[in-house]
Amino acid sequence: MTYAKKRKRKLMRNMRFNLILFFVLIGIGIFSFHMVKEVLLKSSQDLGSALAANCASEMQNQLTVYETLLNFGEDQADRQENTSTEQIEEWLQMYFVWLQRVLGSDIVDPYAIVDGKIVAANPWEGDDTYDFESSEWYQKAAASPGETIFTDVYRDVIYDRSVITIAQKSPSQEDDIVIAFDIFPENFQFRETALDEQEGGSFFLCDGNGQIIYSETDWTGPEEELSQYILGVLASIERGEQDSYDSSITDLDGKQRGVYYTWMPNGWISIITIPYSSILWYLRQFFAGFCLVFLLLVLILAVITWREYRFYKKIERTDETVRVLGNSYYAIYRINYGDDTYEMIKGSDYIRSRIPAAGPYSELLTVMTEVIEEEAKEEYLASFSTENIRKLVSRRIKDFGGDFLRKFGEEYRWVNVRILFDESLAPDEVVLCFSEVDQEKRSQLQERKLLKNSLEMSRQSEQSKQAFFSSMSHDMRTPLNAILGLSELAEREVENPGKVKGYLEKILFSGRQLLELINDILDMSRMEQGKMEINTQRFNLKRCIQDCADNFRFQAEREEKNFQVSFELDTAYVMGDPMRITQIVNNLLSNAFKFTSPGDSVSVSVSEVENQEFGKYRIAVSDTGTGMSEEFLSQVFDPYARETRFGAKKVAGTGLGMAIVKNLVEQMNGHITVASSLGEGTTFSLVLPLVAAEPEEADTAGEAAACAAPQEITLEGRRILLAEDNQINMEVATDLLSMSGAEIVQAWNGKEALDAFKDSGLFSFDAILMDMQMPVMNGCDAARKIRKLPRPDAGRIPIVALTANAFAEDIAATEEAGMDAHVSKPIDFTILCRTLVRLIGERGE
Repeated sequence: MTYAKKRKRKLMRNMRFNLILFFVLIGIGIFSFHMVKEVLLKSSQDLGSALAANCASEMQNQLTVYETLLNFGEDQADRQENTSTEQIEEWLQMYFVWLQRVLGSDIVDPYAIVDGKIVAANPWEGDDTYDFESSEWYQKAAASPGETIFTDVYRDVIYDRSVITIAQKSPSQEDDIVIAFDIFPENFQFRETALDEQEGGSFFLCDGNGQIIYSETDWTGPEEELSQYILGVLASIERGEQDSYDSSITDLDGKQRGVYYTWMPNGWISIITIPYSSILWYLRQFFAGFCLVFLLLVLILAVITWREYRFYKKIERTDETVRVLGNSYYAIYRINYGDDTYEMIKGSDYIRSRIPAAGPYSELLTVMTEVIEEEAKEEYLASFSTENIRKLVSRRIKDFGGDFLRKFGEEYRWVNVRILFDESLAPDEVVLCFSEVDQEKRSQLQERKLLKNSLEMSRQSEQSKQAFFSSMSHDMRTPLNAILGLSELAEREVENPGKVKGYLEKILFSGRQLLELINDILDMSRMEQGKMEINTQRFNLKRCIQDCADNFRFQAEREEKNFQVSFELDTAYVMGDPMRITQIVNNLLSNAFKFTSPGDSVSVSVSEVENQEFGKYRIAVSDTGTGMSEEFLSQVFDPYARETRFGAKKVAGTGLGMAIVKNLVEQMNGHITVASSLGEGTTFSLVLPLVAAEPEEADTAGEAAACAAPQEITLEGRRILLAEDNQINMEVATDLLSMSGAEIVQAWNGKEALDAFKDSGLFSFDAILMDMQMPVMNGCDAARKIRKLPRPDAGRIPIVALTANAFAEDIAATEEAGMDAHVSKPIDFTILCRTLVRLIGERGE
């Protein structure tokens, strides 16, 4: 039987014992409850009966006093022999006065019948005509001369009070004297009743007919209900239902009560009722204490059982864990390095077929080396010899091992061997275990190979970057050198306009070349940081491509190159990022013009591949220039890579343009391909998925007007507010815009621009050009405040942002500030003038 099964059987035995103990405690509790209840009820019966008898005895004592006084009066009246009726009446009055002094006033009302006449201590009106002979008390007294009689409770018609009459007739045949006392029950007094002994107890003194003579009770309801209740109690007593110690009755409040009584000699009955809640109060206390102790014991049993269960589960989980760990090894041996023996806990098929389950450790090593790779045999024997194991243990190395190739059938697979040492093992013993790690080992070797390749690629990339920055330093210094040298030449040849014009054209060309280099570097930096964003909006794809291509027409004419643009579009309006598409086409055309010679051709074709809601648009840029080698085609989209063969070396560039283009195309979920041959030219084809959009009427009308009547770009008669904090930029912009016919009002920061517009007449300005980074107030803040001014032209005047920040988030900031367009620095004044003309025209003067 396994250890886990033994633990489980022991746990079950303990749980059965705890369960039996639990039920025994419940049985003891129930038995104790009934025993205590019986004792309390019997004690209550004894106490209640004693209280009832005591009250009855006390009542009887009071009645005996009245009876004694009555006997005394009757005896004295009989002794009044040979006296007249008047003398007897006079004596009776004296006797009545004496009674009042003895008992107190209003305790009893004495009176007598003497020779058929009423003699009263307290005469009442109509006593002369009172028919006493028909009264109960007189009839009872007349029927029993010489005996004291008691009446039941009745309502006295004179006093309208409950009374009891006690009377006695003279036994002498010669005297016709009857003395009677009217006793008022409310004057009864008891030294000790149930209310003194038991909380909620009640005491009732009743006559033979069940009429209540005296009561002490908590009942505050109608007396009729109380009288009916007492009649029910008496009926239950007469039936013998209240003779048992555990008998009870339900009172008017619905409470269960014990009933205890004593009959008096005159037929009256003394009744004590005690609520079961008072009788069993100690039982409730006992039960509460027992429940508390019981719950505490149950809690202790539960905790003990739970701890045993948890301990068993922990042992079981430990057993399972050990079993799982054991399953992860295909062979486990206990090695006693002291006497050079082994014990096979678990062995491979090969080892089990060669050696027994226990034996000399040297024999085990010999068999093991038969399947170990040749290169590892010698090291294995040295590392796992008894001498080395003893050294490892002495140095307290608890885990030692390594990997080697082991033969399984006809193939070698990686195996891990471990020597495990722990103080809990027997002296001079360790555990030797083997696990197959072929897949993990091969993955590890593969990862190492990949890591090595990655490091090599990283070194190559670093070398490529260093070569790129070395080349970039040359490429940037070349146009800078040209700009500075040509500027110095132009300064010397001021009087020769022809040479100055040539110098200026070359300076402009070098400046644009430098701008292109800087833009590529900035875009690549943002691309590597993951900050390139796509700003989707509705735009005209045809106009976007056409505007981009128009910027290259002058270059094509100057360099004597053929340049064509063609469109095959069913839907020109789409949803996308026109700025990024312009950047892509601009890069492709820039490369095409760089790598072509006079007489070569450059073409752009735009076609709609799929005409659906999510259409695909193909943009192809082709040239008949120098082309690219097959080796470079695989690197054309890699950053910092440039073709340096043949004619490519004379062309300036960063080597970043194609990497930027590919990144932008992929961000728009498109793809790009390239086809090229040396000496034949290159074609870049990109396909972009763009959602079709409906054109607005204003856009359609504007296109029609533009196609019908192209006009020369002029700002003649336009008044423009220009905000710029740089003096040279202000001078250049003012002069160039003035040459286009515009009147310029200068502001040197956003605050001055705001004040100038605020102080101007309505619609006196046609547009505002706003630099972004200015002191006092920047361009965005100034634009927001202008838009909020309470004047009709504040919301309509075109505001164009001029900034060196040309990224998507910068454009979004200008739009949020209420600006209508964005022109990046250095400013292309042709584009700026065209933008101003378009915006002023759209606002419809």
